[in-house]
Amino acid sequence: MELSDRIKAFERLGDQLKGLSPSDRDALALGAKSQNAWFTDESVFQAVAGITFMLEPASLKKWLGSYAIINSQPKKVGVAMAGNIPLVGFHDLLCIVLSGHIAVVKLSSQDQYLMRQIILRLYDIDPQLRARIMIEERLNHVDAIIATGSDNTARYFEYYFRNIPRIIRKNRSSCAVIMGEESPEEISKLGTDIFSYFGLGCRNVSKIFLPEGYDIKNLMEPVESFQPIIHHNKYVNNYDYRKSIFLVNREPHFDNGFLLLIENPSVVSPIAVAHIEYYATLKDLDDKIAAQKEKIQCVVSAQGWYKGSVAFGKAQLPDPWDYADQVDTLQFLLSI
Repeated sequence: MELSDRIKAFERLGDQLKGLSPSDRDALALGAKSQNAWFTDESVFQAVAGITFMLEPASLKKWLGSYAIINSQPKKVGVAMAGNIPLVGFHDLLCIVLSGHIAVVKLSSQDQYLMRQIILRLYDIDPQLRARIMIEERLNHVDAIIATGSDNTARYFEYYFRNIPRIIRKNRSSCAVIMGEESPEEISKLGTDIFSYFGLGCRNVSKIFLPEGYDIKNLMEPVESFQPIIHHNKYVNNYDYRKSIFLVNREPHFDNGFLLLIENPSVVSPIAVAHIEYYATLKDLDDKIAAQKEKIQCVVSAQGWYKGSVAFGKAQLPDPWDYADQVDTLQFLLSI
């Protein structure tokens, strides 16, 4: 199967997903939601939109133009997919197939239906992909591995797959930088980065850096439009639990009725909580972010003003070259 055929198959997948009828969209969301209560209609539709964005022909051409992909002897590359947000393992699948290798996929128990539907669509688009994408329960006989999990799971993966080439990902989260001059409209866009997928993704903002003296109401008021998130049963349970802990322990915090803010140096925060930390100067900010770089997936700022950041509202729309953990997945695959 030539590279051009593989690219065309994914472009056609993007077209199909972009043109889904309302009934097809609803069916996908219903199947996903029946398996995972966190996968709401909105979350599924957002994940599908993210894939169509990634599969734009111009983006694929720009991305793949930086690599020399040849049709060499394909290796079996196992991919242990996460299931924290819908279709989170898609990019790894895309990289493996486009690199010319065979994807041996272990689906997450939390995202079996939706990911399987995407793979079945690829089979229908080009039956040759049946030999390039295999769904397996175990990853015993693979030549390389890409695995995503918790910090504890990562230690297991590192040991179990220690004898083969591997990318092992751990817990990460994302942070926002506020300079104090943002408009309410810009802060509202930041709300998308905080609340999309209920904050469960590694590209969700769970830590916010604020300039000293910043008025918290300038952050809380513009995100009021996201208040309906509190009506989700699992989210409100987490919110109530964390709020009760803060109250019992008499920990100072801010609360707008659906989001809790508390000073904490950690990047990773619980569901319904965002950590905040104040900075005095730009150098102080740089130092704080550098100290946490191993835990930061991406940084967002208004219009992307902070170096290496993306604009508010864009955290969950990565381009195909926006690799998880800043590890070039495609280059890794081409090197094995």
